[in-house]
Order: sequence, then structure tokens, then C-alpha cells
Amino acid sequence: MTNRITVGVDLGDQSHSICVLDADGNVIERKTLANTAAALRKYFEALPPALVAMEAGAHSAWVSQLLSGLNHNVVVGNPRKMAMIWNSYDKSDITDAEKLARMARFDLRLLHPIHHRGKAAHADLAIIKSRDMLVKSRSMMIAHARGLVKSVGQRISKCSTESFHTRLNDEMPEELRPALEPLVKIIEELTARIRHYNNLIDKKCREDYPETEALLAISGVGPVTALAFVLTLEDHKRFNNSREVGAFLGLVPRRDQSGNTDKQLRITKAGDSYLRRLLVGSAQYILGPFGPDCDLRRFGLKLAARGGMNGKRRAVVAVARRLAVMMHHLWKTGKTYDAFHRQTSKKGNRGDAA
Repeated sequence: MTNRITVGVDLGDQSHSICVLDADGNVIERKTLANTAAALRKYFEALPPALVAMEAGAHSAWVSQLLSGLNHNVVVGNPRKMAMIWNSYDKSDITDAEKLARMARFDLRLLHPIHHRGKAAHADLAIIKSRDMLVKSRSMMIAHARGLVKSVGQRISKCSTESFHTRLNDEMPEELRPALEPLVKIIEELTARIRHYNNLIDKKCREDYPETEALLAISGVGPVTALAFVLTLEDHKRFNNSREVGAFLGLVPRRDQSGNTDKQLRITKAGDSYLRRLLVGSAQYILGPFGPDCDLRRFGLKLAARGGMNGKRRAVVAVARRLAVMMHHLWKTGKTYDAFHRQTSKKGNRGDAA
């Protein structure tokens, strides 16, 4: 459509800045709208079908859904990859809106468009994120309680996190009882709430997301990691090759190559930081003292042995990346997990040769 207008929307918490370009790239209007569904609906209902560009953020999911429902073509850009905007010397809401519109008008690939997950996946992922917040809060409270007890020359004996409130109640010093008794009750309540979330996540895996069953067969991958993986990616068809998942989750090294120089850099840490943290935790278990023997463990230990000072750290990231690729492959193909699939493949090849 050669006569289509292009709209750049710089999203804000209180208001949004709007810049509208005509088909020739001339600015038709600059406007500020209140951050309400009513204000956005009233303004965009009056516009003809337009190409609308915005950055991903706290409000981009519901705003993009609203505008798409009004017959506009909405593109949500990845702010991490648009240095032209966030690294500008002339940065303001209205200039950002115009830059978004001009980038979308010239080439949508400059925005590095992202895909927002559906409402159901968003709501289910909120359960996992809420559980994570409770786990963090409980960990901080337990550390605080142990620190207080140490300050009077005593210690709370080792125990599981789930039973800590009982142990603390039995072993707390009398002089600290007024300070710690309320904390015991809160930790006990948090433990009960976390257990409720765990049961809910288990039920979600069994009833709503049966594809997680294949992922749970991998040692080190629990219901939280499996469900978070499925909900974050949402559709395995988004990736033509399973190896793309490692880059999507920021588990591949950054690149800075010029001429004969090709530097070794840290991982990009792009994508979802929570899922990346879960995968790294699974990798640490696989490489830890309780990790069972499998291809992933052998690969990681071999890498750690030759990696020098940072060998273990690099091995954990490498195992996390390979784990993400494997999980996507199992989800995509529906195959059963084989802990020694590399050895099995080698034996099969030797058999064919024979």
C-alpha cells in the first residue's frame, strides 16, 4: 500500500509519544496520549490502517494486542538491538517515536521484531515468575536469620530449606526470639505457598503442556525449567534449527571480528534472563557431584578439564547451551531422551559400516 501511513509509538509508563508519517516520510502529526486503553482506542480508531512501530517493554504486549485488534499492522522492536535510539545524543520521547516510524518505513528488519507470547502462556508463566519471587524472598529471610544467630555466637544447624522454619524455631537464641519469631511464621507461610505453586506447576505440566514430559526425562530438568522453556519459546516452529535456541537465549559468545582480529568475548545474555538462569542451574546440577553419567556431563567435564582458570564456568554455559538445543530438539521431534545418544549413534554407524 503506497499510501499507507507509518506511526511510531514511544511507550511510557504515564503517557505515550506518537509520531505519524505520511507515505512520503513527512511528519503529519506529533502527539502525546495518556497510557490508557480508552485513549489509545479513541486515537487509533480514527486512523486508517497503518504500520505501527514500538519498542518492547512493560506495556508493549497489551498495547500491541489492542492496536492489532483495530486493524493496524503492529511491529514490536527489540530495544537491545536498536542502538540508534538508546545511544543517541539527541534522545527524547518524541524523537524516539519519529526514529521508530522512520526505521519501520525504511526496513522492518532494522527493528529486529520480536513476538509477544499469547495471553494463556503469559498467565501461566506469571505463576512461575511469582514462585521465583517467593523463593528469592525466602532465601533472603533465611540468610538474614542465620546471620542474626551468628552475631550472638551461635549457629542454626544445617537442614533443608523446607524445614528451616522448624529448625529455627527450635534453636533460636532466647534473646533473639522477639526478632525472629515473626520471621519464622513468614518463612513457614512462604514455604507453604511455594509448595502450592510447585503442585500447580506439576499439574500444568501433566494436563496443559504434555510436551514437557519428554523434557522432564533429562536429569537436572525439573517441572519449573521444563514448563518455563515451553512457555518462553511458546512455539517450537519459531526456530528452523534447534541450534538457534542457544543464540535466542543469549548463551552464545558475542562477536567482534575485524580483519585478522576475532576476539573471544562473553556470552550475549540476550533473550529471557530467567530461563537462562534456570538452564544454567540445570547445567550446574549435571556437572555437580550428584549429576548422573550422561553425554552432557561427559561433554561438560571434558571441556572443564582443558579450560584453564575459567574452565568450569565456561563448561557450565556450554552445557546450558547444549541442553537448550537438546530440549528444543526433543520437543520438535517428539523423540525419547537418550542419555547416551552420541555413543548410540557411533555404534549404529559402525554397525552400518560392518
